[in-house]
Amino acid sequence: MAEDFHPKIITFVCNWCTYAGADLAGTSRLHYPADIRVVKFPCTGRIDPEMVVKAFEQGADAVWISGCHPGDCHYNTGNYYARRRWAIFRKELEFLGIPSERLKFTWISAAEGQKFAGEVAKFVNSVRELGPFKQYHSILPTEENAAVTKGS
Repeated sequence: MAEDFHPKIITFVCNWCTYAGADLAGTSRLHYPADIRVVKFPCTGRIDPEMVVKAFEQGADAVWISGCHPGDCHYNTGNYYARRRWAIFRKELEFLGIPSERLKFTWISAAEGQKFAGEVAKFVNSVRELGPFKQYHSILPTEENAAVTKGS
């Protein structure tokens, strides 16, 4: 049954390391599930936590964030900011009703195409076991949420 479910995983990656690692996985013809949608950023330090919440609001089953290894950031300290931000943000996600196992954070360099393919496979399999994520409704007022709240 879990194999029939194809999760929608939004993947926010840095341009300099993880995206290049994904490119290496592709050019090396490594096989991994096609259940991720990649959004490229200059640096993981530029990813706003609100974008993660928005991904869940728009139907993502999980979100994966990946960037340069600590100390190897193209912008020197961007991944340190990201690491601190996501450590705190996990608690906020749980407060919003989004379980932490639906958010993954990794470090993958441009030379780690094999690691990229392996991490995709592991995360897709874990999200398949969790099943679709349909419980999240934004706490922010929108027309859709107003209809849900009023009981119509």
